[in-house]
Amino acid sequence: MDLNQLQNLMENLYGEDDRNRGLPSTVAWLCEEVGELAQAVRKGSREDQLHELADVLAWLASIANQLDLSLETAMERYVKNPP
Repeated sequence: MDLNQLQNLMENLYGEDDRNRGLPSTVAWLCEEVGELAQAVRKGSREDQLHELADVLAWLASIANQLDLSLETAMERYVKNPP
């Protein structure tokens, strides 16, 4: 799955609910998931780590959708001029 497909999937599954929740709450959920990912990296199984990676990607895609921005376009920065 590429980044555009990820964003489309999240839009189809959760787009309306995510917009109703709003950006501040969505960012808060992303932060919570990043914390869960950190814990899974430290103490979790590979299965836990994969689960939390997916959650972080899903919430990030939701934020990008709410901002009407493309994750694929955002990542071009790393292709053209990596920091």
